[in-house]
Amino acid sequence: MKLLKSFLRGSALVVVLIVFLGAWIFLPWPALLGAAVLFALWMLLTRSGRQAASVTQVGVSTLGQRLGASSVIIVGIAGVVGVLVALLAMAEGYRQTVTAAGNDETAIVLRGGSAAELMSVLSRDQINAIERAPEIARDKDSRPMASAELVVAANLPRVGGKDDGSVTLRGVGDMAWTVRPNLKLVEGRRFETGRRELVVGKGARKQFQGLEVGKDVRLGNQTWSVVGVFESGDGMESEMWADAEVVATTYRRGSSRASVFAQLTDAKAFKAFKATLKADPRLQVEADTTRGYFGKQSEGITKVLRIIGIIVGSIMAIGAIFGALNTMFATVAARAREIATLRAIGFRGTPVVVAVMLETMLLAALGGALGGLLAWLVFNGYTASTLAGGVAQLSFEFKVTPALLWEGLKWALAIGFIGGLFPALRASTLPVTDALRAA
Repeated sequence: MKLLKSFLRGSALVVVLIVFLGAWIFLPWPALLGAAVLFALWMLLTRSGRQAASVTQVGVSTLGQRLGASSVIIVGIAGVVGVLVALLAMAEGYRQTVTAAGNDETAIVLRGGSAAELMSVLSRDQINAIERAPEIARDKDSRPMASAELVVAANLPRVGGKDDGSVTLRGVGDMAWTVRPNLKLVEGRRFETGRRELVVGKGARKQFQGLEVGKDVRLGNQTWSVVGVFESGDGMESEMWADAEVVATTYRRGSSRASVFAQLTDAKAFKAFKATLKADPRLQVEADTTRGYFGKQSEGITKVLRIIGIIVGSIMAIGAIFGALNTMFATVAARAREIATLRAIGFRGTPVVVAVMLETMLLAALGGALGGLLAWLVFNGYTASTLAGGVAQLSFEFKVTPALLWEGLKWALAIGFIGGLFPALRASTLPVTDALRAA
């Protein structure tokens, strides 16, 4: 019978943990807020709740006397949350940088089956057919607002490094500036048609040597002059732009291009635009909105970075849980006489469980807040770079968003819940006579 009770008690604990973690992970914040309000009403309006509040108040008031032990929980959980939020901020920064270049009013057309621009080749006849689509907007001179662009990878020495890195060189025409109104020159001027001149993004200038206005760089066996710097707030800032005809001649691409960026008449015209291209037997192409295209480009690396963050965070969380367990078991042992006295004068086991849990969750919340604050102070806006499309480097900034801070706090409270549950149950089942006698 005793063995059966132990088994049932253990099974109940497992169920409680699964239910709590499942609800904590999947319930939206309004539902969690509602649960918190109900819990507060229970503490305020019921006898057991008021007892739990009284025991909690006593425990919290003695935290200063147990500063060293309490710091173990706070610092351990702060480390978990800080590392987790930093890694997730890297993924979020990369995703925002890549997807910021897209919207629903602009379409991109690639050769059928091409996953990225570097893998796509469009002939001049295909480009002409695409530009005649009626769903493409026209400028004041009735020209189609479509930009046929060529993308190649060039090598340049990295800033502060001995090795070369890969940077995207995009060949464009005048219409490229029109279909990207968010792109602004911040220094110098645009390149001139027919010349080996470069306009570089702010991100590319930070990553590679010699990209200051007025300097010359070697791309392949040719010398190019840097004449301007632009910013766009997205992944384009990691690129260099030059005249498409000059790039095509230098890299022997003839009249072909990699992609066509087209400004549509409106967002609702995309389906019709796609149908127009599909109906033309000369075209074996795929079209997508730039929002959809750049979203797909960011999915792979974003997912990998998030998985790494969760794995590293989980490993560190295990250590933090054991730290919390040791600390709270020691706290329960030190307060054994106090807890036994409370139970002897009529306090039930539930208020004791709740009090120990609330004390642990409070320390976890402090650790989560500290870890989130440190991650925001150290990493928010920190510039990093990685490969984009498996070839060229992309510069981006870490983004510590409110959603990530909330996610970090949820991890902290989950660690506190697991770390406090078993000591809380130990406190509630502590034999009163044994505790008083031992004291």
